[in-house]
Amino acid sequence: MAPHPAIRPGRRPLTHGAVTCPRPVPGAALRLFLFHHAGGSHLLYRGWEYEFPADWEVCVLDAPGRGRLADTPFIDDCDELVAFFAAELRPWTDRPFALFGHSMGSLVAYELTRRLEAEGRPRPVWLGMSSCGAPQPDRDRRTPGARHLFTDGELRDRLRSVGGTPDAVLDDEAAWRLFGPRFRNDFALVDTWRPTARTEPLRTPVSAFGGDGDPVVGRERLAAWAGLTERFLGLNMFDGGHFYLADHRRAVTRRVTAAVAAARRASGHAGTTPGPCAMLGTS
Repeated sequence: MAPHPAIRPGRRPLTHGAVTCPRPVPGAALRLFLFHHAGGSHLLYRGWEYEFPADWEVCVLDAPGRGRLADTPFIDDCDELVAFFAAELRPWTDRPFALFGHSMGSLVAYELTRRLEAEGRPRPVWLGMSSCGAPQPDRDRRTPGARHLFTDGELRDRLRSVGGTPDAVLDDEAAWRLFGPRFRNDFALVDTWRPTARTEPLRTPVSAFGGDGDPVVGRERLAAWAGLTERFLGLNMFDGGHFYLADHRRAVTRRVTAAVAAARRASGHAGTTPGPCAMLGTS
């Protein structure tokens, strides 16, 4: 693969566009890309890089409108956001990689995997779906009650019921003026997304994760991912709600590690990838 113009070995932190690598690993055996939830940012995964094998390189992603991309316009269409991430990740896929997404991030990771498989590009060795139910092609998401059409009061109440959003954001008017548009944009992306009917099962192995008290996504919809992949590696349930992973970081990361290892063994690529690690420097 030709070097990306942003590759500058030895510079840290390794950040370029939507991708931040908080712990660079030269010669990494695998890269794990983490996609955030609606209204969120890469901060959902703060500290996760220390929970994985030493030869893994963990990369956290930001959708436009947050983090280093705070000055770029939001994207409220799933296909457009997937195209954005497909371009952003292209120089980072020079070695085996895996994807893990939470809630909206799962939807984006799933559609990105479908896109990579359809285009014949390098595809992930594993896909982790957290707090996101399997697509229901017969379900019309474009309803008057869609979350992005809620009043501010209704939207704040909805966020309180799900958890994961600090009261300081929901109760402070100045904070809500800053974060409210982000939530509304991301909910528009999820609410208006329509699954493609009769899609072929993914060739990429899939694992599902969720909280047993999640008011948004139940066990049945999580388990339904088994029907959308040629190899389902299991359903992983934890105590808690939609943001269960905040209280189970170590347990979740251990299961992710085990699932990726199982997927790689099955594909015959369990060893370390030779050659130097492509490092992207700060722009």
